Amino acid sequence: MSPFNALSRRGLLLGLGAGGTVLGAGRQALADPIFADYPFQLGVAAGDPLPDGFVIWTRLAPKPLEIGNGMPSAPVPVKWEVASDAGFGTVVRSGEAIARPELAHAVHVEVEGLEPGRPYFYRFNAGRERSATGRARTAPALGSAIASARFGVLGCQAYEQGFYTAHRKAAEEELDFIYCYGDYIYEGRSSRVYNGSGGTSENPRQHFGGEIYSLDDYRRRYAQYKMDTDLQASHASAAWFVTWDDHEIDNNWVSALDQDGVPPEIFALRQQAAMQAFYEHMPLRRSAFPRGSALQLYRKASWGSLLDLNLLDTRQYRTDQPCNDRWASACAGVDADTAQVLGQAQEAWLFESLNRSQAHWNVLAQQIMVMDLDRKEGPEPGYNLDTWAGYRIPRQRLLRHLRDRRIGNTVVLTGDEHQNYAGELFLDGREPEGAPIASEFVTTSISSSGDGQDQRADGRRYLADNPFLKFNNAQRGYVVCDVTAERWQTEFKVLDKVSDRGGTLSTRAKFAVASGDARVVSA
Repeated sequence: MSPFNALSRRGLLLGLGAGGTVLGAGRQALADPIFADYPFQLGVAAGDPLPDGFVIWTRLAPKPLEIGNGMPSAPVPVKWEVASDAGFGTVVRSGEAIARPELAHAVHVEVEGLEPGRPYFYRFNAGRERSATGRARTAPALGSAIASARFGVLGCQAYEQGFYTAHRKAAEEELDFIYCYGDYIYEGRSSRVYNGSGGTSENPRQHFGGEIYSLDDYRRRYAQYKMDTDLQASHASAAWFVTWDDHEIDNNWVSALDQDGVPPEIFALRQQAAMQAFYEHMPLRRSAFPRGSALQLYRKASWGSLLDLNLLDTRQYRTDQPCNDRWASACAGVDADTAQVLGQAQEAWLFESLNRSQAHWNVLAQQIMVMDLDRKEGPEPGYNLDTWAGYRIPRQRLLRHLRDRRIGNTVVLTGDEHQNYAGELFLDGREPEGAPIASEFVTTSISSSGDGQDQRADGRRYLADNPFLKFNNAQRGYVVCDVTAERWQTEFKVLDKVSDRGGTLSTRAKFAVASGDARVVSA
């Protein structure tokens, strides 16, 4: 029997006879389908807000972890509504999208014609079923003066290593938007034990299946993550700007290279599957539609005249990590003049974007630490070579551009580290000269690396050995940024544990940057 087993053959035929629409090459869309189970089990999401609208997303999956996801091999119509009130008394936009099997029955609707700088509510209907309601705020009008912005930063959410309590807490913050820096899923096989830099512990839950390689594998992994109701609440609370890091495809991948030395043409097949699944599950615009093993992810967003948000991709165009990517090391490859982090095209785009910006704050929303943190004990330096510190020439090119073009009020937002950091950026952190060029805030993980602790021994050493570093913490959580024209404040919110759902949230620290002064100070 078909996995769409609750829809009888007679009912299907009657439904198609009563108004099924021919779509594409002879395929018919089901009219008023009856689902085997609730089809909106993966929730709803919004993303990439503009002054006149945003993307709204859902995916039909009555049986999310089964082959075929409980859906027929046919397009299915999905109705959508956007309202100015949570009760949908005033529906301002509505329409119908087609959930296609080629995209795992995901839909991406680019809603337009809305008013700037205000909240809206959205939902979907398919057959007799209705989704949960999501909330999203449109961006302020381009160039408009706004008093403040309040947004969240989060990412690194290894499903196995902890519960998503931080997402539930973030959903209660009433944020203007959320920036997710990546590592939305993790590609590894199921494991009962976590053994990493944070120590060894038993995982509170497990992945379904082994390491993921195929499109079906990646779809199932996203479905497992998205079935988490705390993650669904976080998505439904605000529009997200999403980027990726490495685990959406494979640990520490760059360009056409993976950590296992797989031939590039073979790895490209895995990239293609992973990129399609990423697009299928993220609230991205059509401009990010994957093309083989490539996906256009870097882009710019504005929040009135207060913020320009430059969303970067530090994986797809980067050259290989030097020194065989050895931890806390250095070698001649760190100074390679052919090294790239952003790639030539993205770097040129970023520099032009910064040059033309009229915003009060310029934000680099990206994945890997820009601070050249010395992580090796003793007099000889050693770096995390999967960060900008392993790419000295492109790192200096970026910072020189900020300095020489006098692009002030630049704040870098980073993830990947599974720890919180706050610090200042200099051309050479070992020999800092003059005032800092920019400020950087690194956000810890939602769950990756387990419960964590207030500060690890290596974190205490980093603070002692790197004077530009102002704060370090190794707990789980997220960041809230409160921004005005006069001041940027970053609040580090942490949980005492993620090994069960009852973790307690607290503010661990607040740090601020004054307009015109890149120094990071305790707030």
